[in-house]
Amino acid sequence: MQVVLLTHDHDRTGFDCGVLELNRFLKATARQHNDKGISRTFVLIDEQNPKVILGFFTLTICEVDIKAVPVAYVKKYPPQHGLPAVRLTRLAVSVKERGKRYGEALLGEAVHRTATIAEQAGLLGLFVDAKDDAAKRFYEKYGFVSTDGRPQRLFLPVETFLQL
Repeated sequence: MQVVLLTHDHDRTGFDCGVLELNRFLKATARQHNDKGISRTFVLIDEQNPKVILGFFTLTICEVDIKAVPVAYVKKYPPQHGLPAVRLTRLAVSVKERGKRYGEALLGEAVHRTATIAEQAGLLGLFVDAKDDAAKRFYEKYGFVSTDGRPQRLFLPVETFLQL
């Protein structure tokens, strides 16, 4: 298995994660966003069949207000708007590939890439908006914490993943 940047060589039409919104993004928007520099979508492929997408995730740079940071971490950062962070905007695994821990592998790769950005440019951490309670539990299992006032928005502090 390998995680690579989405290109025109990948077969996006055959991907189905069971969530129409995520399928549409991958099929119609992800490559355009890559090309325009809006975000980066990475795909999990099997090297034996590199055109088939097993799963994907999308990262983008964002700015957050200090109010978006969980209270336990607020004291570590200056009280201002526009603090740098990375947002994991999408993560999905093909319904055909469920149960193989590919979601965990994709999350690990997203965290690794965020750590590289943090080392080069600096940031608070990684944010994600969980789509439902099951997704929220998935992220919490890996150290993400809920933000105040928006329980589905989760935060993984930079200190947590840089220690890994």
